[in-house]
Amino acid sequence: MAHYELISGLEVDAELKAFVEQEALPGTGLDVTEFWSGLSALIRDLTPENRRLLRCREQFQARIDSRNESLGGRAPSPADEEEFLREIGYLVDPPPPFTIGTENVDPEVATIAGPQLVVPMSNARYALNAANARWGSLYDALYGTDALGDPPSGGGYDDARGARVIAWGRDLLDRIAPLDQGSHAEVSDYRIEANRLVTDRGGLIDPTLLAGWRDDAILLRHHNLHLEIRLDRSHPIGRRDKAGVADILIESAITAIMDCEDSVAAVDAAEKVAVYRNWLGLMKGELSVRFAKGGEDIERRLEADRVYQAPDGATLTRKGRALLFVRNVGHLMANPMLRLAGEDVQEGLADAVFTALIALHDVKGRRANSAGGSIYIVKPKMHGPEEAAFADRLFARTEDLLGLARCTIKVGVMDEERRTSVNLAAVIGAVRHRIVFINTGFLDRTGDEIHTSMTLGPMVRKSEMKSAAWLKAYEDNNVDVGLACGFQGRAQIGKGMWAIPDRMADMLAQKVAHPEAGASTAWVPSPTAATLHALHYHQIDVAARQQALAGRIPAPLADILTIPVATDRNWSPEAVREELDNNVQGILGYVVRWIDQGIGCSKVPDVHDVGLMEDRATCRISSQHVANWLRHGIVTREEVEQALLRMAAIVDRQNAGDPGYRPMASDPAASIAFRAARALVLEGEAQPSGYTEPVLHAHRLRLKAQG
Repeated sequence: MAHYELISGLEVDAELKAFVEQEALPGTGLDVTEFWSGLSALIRDLTPENRRLLRCREQFQARIDSRNESLGGRAPSPADEEEFLREIGYLVDPPPPFTIGTENVDPEVATIAGPQLVVPMSNARYALNAANARWGSLYDALYGTDALGDPPSGGGYDDARGARVIAWGRDLLDRIAPLDQGSHAEVSDYRIEANRLVTDRGGLIDPTLLAGWRDDAILLRHHNLHLEIRLDRSHPIGRRDKAGVADILIESAITAIMDCEDSVAAVDAAEKVAVYRNWLGLMKGELSVRFAKGGEDIERRLEADRVYQAPDGATLTRKGRALLFVRNVGHLMANPMLRLAGEDVQEGLADAVFTALIALHDVKGRRANSAGGSIYIVKPKMHGPEEAAFADRLFARTEDLLGLARCTIKVGVMDEERRTSVNLAAVIGAVRHRIVFINTGFLDRTGDEIHTSMTLGPMVRKSEMKSAAWLKAYEDNNVDVGLACGFQGRAQIGKGMWAIPDRMADMLAQKVAHPEAGASTAWVPSPTAATLHALHYHQIDVAARQQALAGRIPAPLADILTIPVATDRNWSPEAVREELDNNVQGILGYVVRWIDQGIGCSKVPDVHDVGLMEDRATCRISSQHVANWLRHGIVTREEVEQALLRMAAIVDRQNAGDPGYRPMASDPAASIAFRAARALVLEGEAQPSGYTEPVLHAHRLRLKAQG
């Protein structure tokens, strides 16, 4: 049972109070009493507005449901849909043209295009790996994955595979830093003479590509990204290489999002404190973890910056770590870590204050994360400009509480709800002086698309969603609006996650589409994926691409409003069962780890045993899709129940090697995780905006209460 202490009218969980007063506040210069008093006032003042906005969501949805039910399964034309949404106030007029005015934005956000890692902040090791993923080994990324077209065979070092890796690396150097007399593959000596890179095959065609050097490394800069030719003739690889090249290091994860939201399971004070403590370790530069690997005890800490001599004789310092964002939760959920008048406090209010408080250790201290003295918070799952304006007020009140200048807190807006997509310019306008990021997300956006039009008719299969008219228009609109609002050179335009972490060859072939689309960043699931995706930003000059796209005809609103209701509903029984099993298996595989083990993001084998990254966004789309087909009779309740039992047995088999796993199929009624997955589907239509959090939180709290 939680123990609360009454402070300034707030009931504060004792574990949270101890963390704040003994760990987070010391060193910030803030007074303990004034902090709690200010937090209490902020929560009292903003909670009514937060709850009103949630009621607005419900009211819009009720009107949409009622209208859709009256259509008898016939999808409205885009023109009719637009007229209706304007009539009810869901769709608003865009503001007059404007340019965002965000200041003190670090170059990693404003001007450097490159990959963005997203990791659960509940896992200290993952958080450190992501922070340290600013630089990655190209040789390791190519050798250890299927990026070359085939996976490594295992066992000892494969000379033939190593030769292929080295040849690939030399070809990369030829493409981005060509020599004037031959190929990098022919070089036997790299050296600096008269502040220029010299080899036995000539110098660089473009000498300005040389950014710096030290005794063991040559640093090149291309498309505002760096890569390092590591020289070491004593290294096992370097001594076999005629030029002594031991590796090529790629500047990889330029930014990273430390996630408190979709990839985290944090339902009470104990779990939230664990998340906040890792963020504090990152902001103070003190986070470390010890773990066993290969029979050795390893301690991992944050990487130091990298120092070189520049051609002009100055010292050049490059960051050794990604610039860190923190993703707060959205406006929906409450959490028992704080209570007001006997009710749990809105978690998003608490997240804003506590994550910004912790970031003071960087802003007022070393500024190792943000040289510009900014705090970067991603705010997800906002519905339209009114909710964005509320986030702006929340951050302003947080700045006042913490003694920060206005707009020290920057905001990243996730464009993942339909009401935000169709009003994106107005959403950006509501936070125009602090916005640094907009990002599309296929999974949550599709989940909201399904839920918004739940009562209209059955949706197309999930695999068909990626070719639906609304999706391409949504992705293009995000770029079009961002560029029109002056994001180029000021803020990030981002794209979504690569969700198949073991298929790097496919990622290399496909994810180049993100910088080609004008995105200055895109999400990756691992440091290795960041290193490989960084190659796409050497292939595509994003700044030039954005300039070219700025003049195109914007994506039409009519396409975004084309609802993906299936027109041909004569699916075979086999196709229906395949779709149902695929959805249900993914839900069960994710939920059982979320509920039983508190793992908010994991690689879950699908029905074909292919590992897919699953988080609450993937769970949302799967559960909403089944709920939609159930409502419209494509599947029956009995078929859903049978699929749940059938897939539970498969998930049990897939997790048989996990000693902490609790099987579901043998006694599903006794499995709280199974009951949670079942509720997500059978009660999916009733969930607010189709979100999974209310069901997941309730069932995990029930499990924890049972000990």
